[in-house]
Amino acid sequence: MLEDIIAIILIFGGGTIAALSFSPVGRAVADRLRHGAGDPAAGTDPAVYEELDRMRQELAELQERVDFTERLLAKKTEAGQIEGGPQ
Repeated sequence: MLEDIIAIILIFGGGTIAALSFSPVGRAVADRLRHGAGDPAAGTDPAVYEELDRMRQELAELQERVDFTERLLAKKTEAGQIEGGPQ
């Protein structure tokens, strides 16, 4: 019984590994194993970093605007509560 299960696993597992090794995914994995991970930023275009810096600057400006708007809304709410008072 156990031998049958092991045989089935080896047949299907071996077939899957063989098919995977000839696929583009298998070739990419083998190439990565052969040459190592390397530097992931080695082939990155400098324009990507410039765009990332620009996006960070825009995000910081947007955060400042949101903070300013929240302060204005908080002042308006507080002023309304003080002026109106309980009736």
